[in-house]
Amino acid sequence: MLTQELLDEFKSLKERHDAVVLAHYYVDADAQDLADFVGDSYFLAQKAATLDCKTLVFAGVEFMAESAKLLSPNKRVLMPEPTADCPMAHMLRKETIDAAREEYGDDLAVACYVNSTNEMKAWSDVCVTSSNAQHIVERLPQHNVLFVPDLHLGHYIQQQVPSKHIILNDGFCPTHEAIEVREVQALTEQYPEAVVCAHPECASWVLDHAHYIGSTSGIIERCVQGSEDTYVICTVHGVLHEIEKRVKEAGDADRKRFLFPATTPICPNMARVTGQKVVACLRDFSGEVFVDERYADGAKRALERMLELAK
Repeated sequence: MLTQELLDEFKSLKERHDAVVLAHYYVDADAQDLADFVGDSYFLAQKAATLDCKTLVFAGVEFMAESAKLLSPNKRVLMPEPTADCPMAHMLRKETIDAAREEYGDDLAVACYVNSTNEMKAWSDVCVTSSNAQHIVERLPQHNVLFVPDLHLGHYIQQQVPSKHIILNDGFCPTHEAIEVREVQALTEQYPEAVVCAHPECASWVLDHAHYIGSTSGIIERCVQGSEDTYVICTVHGVLHEIEKRVKEAGDADRKRFLFPATTPICPNMARVTGQKVVACLRDFSGEVFVDERYADGAKRALERMLELAK
């Protein structure tokens, strides 16, 4: 709970340190409410590269804060919860990339989902997010694309861009992969009029039941702008805070209903990022982010190519 005393301290600390707070839609509601900008990975990467401030507080997981530091090397970047990590960010072996490059040579591009370590990004040719992966893969000059580390997003892009030969890795998001078809079906049987909105990090057998497949921000927009009354949401529960805020502003709060699978999709790492921790890291400059210089140039190059190709 954010007390008025804490809010007053936060305002003072932000001004003193010339700080801007970025938050992902998956973190705690209080952390989202403190943020200057709330968004998905692509939106936040864009903001990190362009903001004019001395300090960035990144309410998210480690790979996001590392990307912000790469794109804004002259800013101090702070993580409210330094232990918040993304398991999928580590699900790639260098041998997988080496083997693909050996087999396909110059006609291979390695497209790396931003949910990855800087080391993985440095091994790659371009980064992508769920909101721009299809567009970027279509624009790559190479026919063969090794999509890493997420198997499920890669499989979805494989279906959307059949003109490319897309090679898949075996990484995954534990929270999205844990969403079960039977729980989605139970909701659609109870509410047959419901619109199922799913993130492409979900397994294909869940996506097969979706009426809308899109990024975190895309799902939010579909739920807010849609004319339907009932929505089944197959992504991390943290998006509900933003959806409810926008629906209330639109005057639809009493009409619309938002449902999640019975086993509520909660990212345990994102959930550790709270409003109190956002204030605390500004208070004592804890959780400062540094990048390994061995991978900085390569990772930054992949991120910057993403920002260029995504235009």
